[in-house]
Amino acid sequence: MTAQLSRRGFLSGSAVVAGALAGAGAVVPVSRALAASTMGSGLAYGPAPGVAKLNANENPYGPSKKALEAMFEASSKGAYYVGDSVPRLLDMISERYGISPEYLSLSSGSSGVLTYLAVAKSKQGKILGPDLFWDTTTKAALRQGGEMKRIARTKDLSIDLDALYAAITPDVSMVQICNPNNPTGMVIPADELRKFCIKASKKCTVLVDEAYNEITDDPGANSMVSLVKEGYDVYVARTFSKIYGLAGMRVGYMIASPENTQLLQTYGLGNYAMNQAGVAAAVETYDDFEFLNYSKAKIQEARGIILDAVKKNGLKAAPSETSFVFVDLGKLNAEKFRQEMASHQVLIRGIYQDYTHWSRVSCGLIPDVKQYAAALPKVLEAMKA
Repeated sequence: MTAQLSRRGFLSGSAVVAGALAGAGAVVPVSRALAASTMGSGLAYGPAPGVAKLNANENPYGPSKKALEAMFEASSKGAYYVGDSVPRLLDMISERYGISPEYLSLSSGSSGVLTYLAVAKSKQGKILGPDLFWDTTTKAALRQGGEMKRIARTKDLSIDLDALYAAITPDVSMVQICNPNNPTGMVIPADELRKFCIKASKKCTVLVDEAYNEITDDPGANSMVSLVKEGYDVYVARTFSKIYGLAGMRVGYMIASPENTQLLQTYGLGNYAMNQAGVAAAVETYDDFEFLNYSKAKIQEARGIILDAVKKNGLKAAPSETSFVFVDLGKLNAEKFRQEMASHQVLIRGIYQDYTHWSRVSCGLIPDVKQYAAALPKVLEAMKA
């Protein structure tokens, strides 16, 4: 018997039965051999054999079989710019959330729409955010003369919503939140975030980056899309790079009111400036719940292995509902730890800002996370010597 998520179930966070899903006959994840293969050009399109790539939060079980078939067909027509697949994808997303396509902006990954919004809002005032969050696209606006301010870090790495609200001064044009947060992996309680967004959006624009939403225990409750539909000045970013396994195909989108969507599109190139193969893959993957269930189950399995290894070796980690774990190394330097792990063919992330003792590791293939778990005591011993 195969447990499946329906469209409604996927949004509401129905339980995933890993054992049953692992045997799903229609699920054909990309093999390790394929991920590490080299083409005739000599270019490598994935990690080399024996290297555990756990540093970028990709879903190594994608693209799905359906996506691969669609990409092949679309690529065979690569001489033409993207066409009917764009409105098809927009209609599919619109139907799921009960909105019209005018609420949507597509881009190359969610990085595109996030950057457009950051640039647009930075021209109106400062961008406000937590001390630690995925701020790469915001920094793109800063390079163009924008300003940003952050609230103070918290002891438990959570986002202090009260402090964030208090920091919304008249010179702030937008407050940005990642939920779940990256690199911590932590989720803000849905009711608390909803209340914050409602009152904060009356003072400035609120952006909620939901890149990892589908991996959380309750995707529907954790999403703030309903606030967009209710008319609040809220933007919600989503991506096909994580649970859908299409990081290299670069497809993402923003959900916002039609008026706010128009603002975005004055900075971007529009919905048709997309990758033909990427959009085709997104169309086929969006409702492929068998693959999505399988991916989520494998991510959860990998996360459990990492957390068990962390605990077994006397370390702690932030509570995660994502495809990565933020590990507290105690007094050890995270960059030196990253380098030591690399010597064992395990790639992870190093220091974030001044969080010098925290290390992020992604939930990759099961053999890869087991490689991390095996290397962990050796690296810790070497660094303590």
